[in-house]
Amino acid sequence: MIQHVSLNHGWFYHYRLHQIKLGLLKNNGFFSLYRYLTRVFRNCPQEPFLKGPRGSRLRFSLGIQPIRVDNHEVTTLAKEGLRWNKYHDAHSNVQVFMLSYDASTIGVEVPLWLEASEFERCLENIFPTKEPLSGHIDVLRIDKDKIWIWDYKPKAQQEKYASTQVFFYALMLSKRAGVPLNKIRCGYFDENTSFVFKPNKKYLREKQTTLSQLP
Repeated sequence: MIQHVSLNHGWFYHYRLHQIKLGLLKNNGFFSLYRYLTRVFRNCPQEPFLKGPRGSRLRFSLGIQPIRVDNHEVTTLAKEGLRWNKYHDAHSNVQVFMLSYDASTIGVEVPLWLEASEFERCLENIFPTKEPLSGHIDVLRIDKDKIWIWDYKPKAQQEKYASTQVFFYALMLSKRAGVPLNKIRCGYFDENTSFVFKPNKKYLREKQTTLSQLP
């Protein structure tokens, strides 16, 4: 049921898909996402991941104020995944446990990128580069009619820039898979709590305005 491919993107990322749950995307309004996930599983480019900024290394704020949710089901799943202890690292335990036992988790370590030529004007001051932006989604879930991008953070409450990272994952997924941004939700979590928000391009416009006003 779970298919796996190792992607050499400067480090080996273990992209995994649950084939049964993936197949459900074809008939629930997310066919474009199904097509993208299967296409990059079969043939994911290497070049966009070897240069340029990484989503996981972005160290600036977009002014996002996520909502804290202490009783979200992903925290319970994270706790069970850590107890599972099948792999040598916490990320793999949480990710593969969720993919194996959570009905909503479709894929883990999903590759994403955005070419510089695809940057919108609101990104010009934020990323003054000709190189692509790239990243890998820790956990991709479908909850009713929304796509959820989740990032596992062992100390979620202490995170300063996780919302920035996950926001850009949403932007990249929207572009690569042709999914409207209003169909995507974002969050990061550990076994104790989670933080969620709705991605909106207003955060980019506000950030660009702030940067343009700097001396």
